[in-house]
Amino acid sequence: MPRLDRLTSILIQLQSKRIVKAQEIADRFEISLRTVYRDIRTLEQAGVPIISEAGIGYSIMKEYRLPPVHFTEDEALSFITAGKFIERLTDQSTIEAYQSALYKIKAVLAHGQKELVDDLSERIAVLKNNYLPETRNEHLDIGLFLKAINEKRVIQIVYQTPAEEQGKNRKVEPAGIYNSGSNWYLIAFCQLRNDYRNFRIDRISSFEILTKRFTGTHPGLHDFLYQTRTERELTEVIILIDKEAYSYLGDQHYYHGFVSEKPVGSQIEMHFLCASLTGFAHWFMLLGSSADIVKPLILKEIVREKLDQVRKRLETS
Repeated sequence: MPRLDRLTSILIQLQSKRIVKAQEIADRFEISLRTVYRDIRTLEQAGVPIISEAGIGYSIMKEYRLPPVHFTEDEALSFITAGKFIERLTDQSTIEAYQSALYKIKAVLAHGQKELVDDLSERIAVLKNNYLPETRNEHLDIGLFLKAINEKRVIQIVYQTPAEEQGKNRKVEPAGIYNSGSNWYLIAFCQLRNDYRNFRIDRISSFEILTKRFTGTHPGLHDFLYQTRTERELTEVIILIDKEAYSYLGDQHYYHGFVSEKPVGSQIEMHFLCASLTGFAHWFMLLGSSADIVKPLILKEIVREKLDQVRKRLETS
């Protein structure tokens, strides 16, 4: 990237958040910290009011703003791509807010870019996954959750798992939300359990932001997710599936810790890192007589037990 373009991009990045660390700039543009310091000095010499805080990062005086910027063609197209995912994965209020923002973005596009965006918006789609439920989460309002997180407000929820007849009242301190598969999840510190919990948002039947604020600082969402992944005990699973049956798998194997695959004669050898052998056994039974278990041996025993249970239930029903 030419240095002038990089300086402009750094200036835009500095205006994108309150504090920007030098390492963030270095990582984004794949440059050394020494080059970052030199670029920052160049911007300062050009009259940009940059505030440097040792050990913290850089910020720009709040009164300073760049004039309206022009988007590149790739940037303009990325808005359309993002919008398709927002329509599929988020809630109605977020969709409406994004569409309103997109109108403002289109307003500053060059005439040719507007035509390009309008044309290609009809040529990209995010389809539903046939293996996941299609119903939209009625209780999902990303804006409300983010408001509670930002203002450090306690949330009172009624949470009900499939095994419970009645939901339980919880007061929680929200730390973050994330999407996985077709579901959104709330990570929060549960005041009842005095520990962090992961709540599936579609199981929250009641939601209220309280006036009470919490004072503690919770770990970042990425730190929590990393810790959760590292704490889970994963088991290596290897199966062989007939090539003819493999073509009917679709995306199902991705939800069971799929790692890799390779052809072995008339079969496909598939490797998994599995968090639940019981859950994997249920899925394996769907493969019927088209697959074999290579390892672990305990998985064979679990499948046999499940088959015995099915046989007994069929005999008594």
